[in-house]
Amino acid sequence: MKGRRKFLGQTALSVGALAFPGRLMAKPVDNVSSADMRVVSTWDFGVQANQAAWETLSIGGGALDAVEQGARWAEADLCNPTVGRCGNPDRDGVLTLDASIMDGDGRCGAVAALEDIDHPISVARRVMEQTPHVMLVGKGAQQFAVEQGFEKRHLLTPQAEQAWREWRERAEYRPEINAERRGRPGDSDNHDTLGVLAIDRHGRLAGACTTSGMAWKLHGRVGDSPIIGAGLYVDNEVGAATASGVGEEMIRNAASFLVVELMRQGRSPMEACHEAIERVVRKRPEASKSLQVCFLALSKHGDVGAFALHRGFVYAVCDARKQDALLESGSVYGDAA
Repeated sequence: MKGRRKFLGQTALSVGALAFPGRLMAKPVDNVSSADMRVVSTWDFGVQANQAAWETLSIGGGALDAVEQGARWAEADLCNPTVGRCGNPDRDGVLTLDASIMDGDGRCGAVAALEDIDHPISVARRVMEQTPHVMLVGKGAQQFAVEQGFEKRHLLTPQAEQAWREWRERAEYRPEINAERRGRPGDSDNHDTLGVLAIDRHGRLAGACTTSGMAWKLHGRVGDSPIIGAGLYVDNEVGAATASGVGEEMIRNAASFLVVELMRQGRSPMEACHEAIERVVRKRPEASKSLQVCFLALSKHGDVGAFALHRGFVYAVCDARKQDALLESGSVYGDAA
């Protein structure tokens, strides 16, 4: 991400006022009652996604509508190589989109490997509300979207196609941790998923996750974002969690479900995210030095926490007091060399 250059602390920030203290451990947001509204999102572009969601929450809308609106903003208005219509394609030059949405009552829907449809998050919601299924994939997902009134159109941008053609000249797939943040554009852009979590004025939770997946992936590869329990999990009784980074690690650990279950056992959101990261490290220490994995969690009381394998994961928090707060999470490792 071009906007994620040097995040070196964890105090709440307004966009454009990037002055962090040196500690790695971010303080979770202060306790609030379950009736207080809040929305949180992954990465720096989560600030604008939160603001889109807040427009719904602030007029009394529900958490489910809010997270959908936040994700739709990213899919359409954000021109980003990892989310929505500007996403980078797979190694065959095909752009596919993944998304999931989940209500705190357990209802959920998802689409994976969806082509040529602008708003996969809204298709995922239709799957949840209009079918007996949880996930539709590929051509079946596209067929369902068209039947539901979504317009089919070619989404691959000239910029993404050019990036793909340049990649084909070297045809290497070696993701680097936070490479662009260190001023070296590279395959780290492959895993900057947008995850959005919200709690509305009635204390109801919801979450959404949307991505174009890893650039240059094998055609047909699906990561964690559309998989309930891996990239996203929400439970009104406990809280919600979402993930970003290399999706295979989240799938291997049922990671978002794990974070919520750790909160159920009494951990704070940040403690739960930290413990889940430590489990990833214990299970695959050989991979943990080269992959980024990040978790963001929101409790039913409105507490927020995040943690990552490697330094550089930032997340946005929006509530009635401040709509543009940005923080850096704690991490197991410092900056990659």
